[in-house]
Amino acid sequence: MSMNGEYLRVTPAELDRALKEPEWAWNLAEEILDAQAEGEPAPAEARHFTTHQTWHLLGFLLQRLAFPVDVVHGEEPLTTDHWGYGPPQYLTPEQVQLAADTLHRTRYDQLIQGVDPSELTKAEIYPQIWDSPASLEWASDLFTPLTEFFRGAASAGHAMLIWID
Repeated sequence: MSMNGEYLRVTPAELDRALKEPEWAWNLAEEILDAQAEGEPAPAEARHFTTHQTWHLLGFLLQRLAFPVDVVHGEEPLTTDHWGYGPPQYLTPEQVQLAADTLHRTRYDQLIQGVDPSELTKAEIYPQIWDSPASLEWASDLFTPLTEFFRGAASAGHAMLIWID
């Protein structure tokens, strides 16, 4: 079974309710994932986004740049209940805006500049596929859509729920 980075855009009112009723938030996430499975909206319009298995690599690369927001795990706990591999966390609308602005100014080639694949192996970055410099390009196809997803959420004033499933 693989581990995937999951994101759900929520309005400030939905975040307030999710903080009071985490089970309601889980049901909302399931409803949105089911509805979105019917058709794949553009990342800027989507309510749900996944970085699939690239979440750990992206987190490692962003942390190296001292990224101001943890866009892989979130900043604040939503609940202690597990939504897969641990509890979900969230970002406030202000944190989403900061992340969106910073992601927009960041290019993927900046993220991988100076990274040796052996660093990823040593850091036990999931999944263990770091056998060549070309493996660093693995997450490049998801970085731009992730940026678009955050920009869409920020422009709508949304918060974000984040979990590993």
